[in-house]
Amino acid sequence: MITRSTDVNSVRKLLQKMSPPFALVPTMGALHEGHLELIRKARQKVGSSGTVIVSIFVNPIQFDKASDLENYPQPLSTDLALCERAGADLAFTPPKESLYHADHSVLIRESLLTKHLCGATRPGHFDGVLTVVLKLFNIFQPNYAIFGQKDFQQLALIQRMARDLNLSTTVIGHPTVRAPDGLALSSRNTHLTASERADAPRIHRALCAARDISHTGEQNPSIYLEVARKHLLMNPLESFTIDYLELVDAETLQPTPSVTKPSFLATACFYGKVRLIDHIVIPS
Repeated sequence: MITRSTDVNSVRKLLQKMSPPFALVPTMGALHEGHLELIRKARQKVGSSGTVIVSIFVNPIQFDKASDLENYPQPLSTDLALCERAGADLAFTPPKESLYHADHSVLIRESLLTKHLCGATRPGHFDGVLTVVLKLFNIFQPNYAIFGQKDFQQLALIQRMARDLNLSTTVIGHPTVRAPDGLALSSRNTHLTASERADAPRIHRALCAARDISHTGEQNPSIYLEVARKHLLMNPLESFTIDYLELVDAETLQPTPSVTKPSFLATACFYGKVRLIDHIVIPS
């Protein structure tokens, strides 16, 4: 049976009774099959005798819109049942007050990888992400931390933070989990209308269409972007808009002048107020 804790001091005492190695899966709840794959990956890393920890915390300081925070789904009892079914040993579900003092004033900020993509369109978002992840790393001192590659910019930032701050946790990315029609799994998908959900696979199809031209040896980034944009805007629903569409170097996350090494073609799109992200690797 899964153990649950809501308090930092209490969870540290619990950890003293649990067996290393430790693997952490940080989440904001509203779990889906993608999250469960991360938990299963964590179990693989620590084996049957290690400890898998799942944090469920809707982090208020990473939301750039108050309405997004207010509307974020929090089906805690369902999430706990899913964690247990996937093989987690410990669930950490703290209230805001357990992680943030009322007058908290220290944030973690990254200055290079956040200049484009979601970092450019959601100011302050990644400051909140890095701050809460570092808190969780400090609390649990995990040997491993597992994150989904769907949020590839987030993963890159956390790996950079671990490198630059000499953290002992190994940060591991897990491939994007998709529905049969190609849509990347996300808790935000539940907010789509039926017609929007049926239309949303256009995002992955557009990225795949652009990737396919790499077989011709094309190196001009504008060609990839043009193909992807054409497919994204091919008879879309009225509620559909593009937030950004960028082709960036897979290592630096800066716009690439020429596709001569692996790159990420990434987009964020809206259906009304529902924001979906996805990306695909463009091989060199």
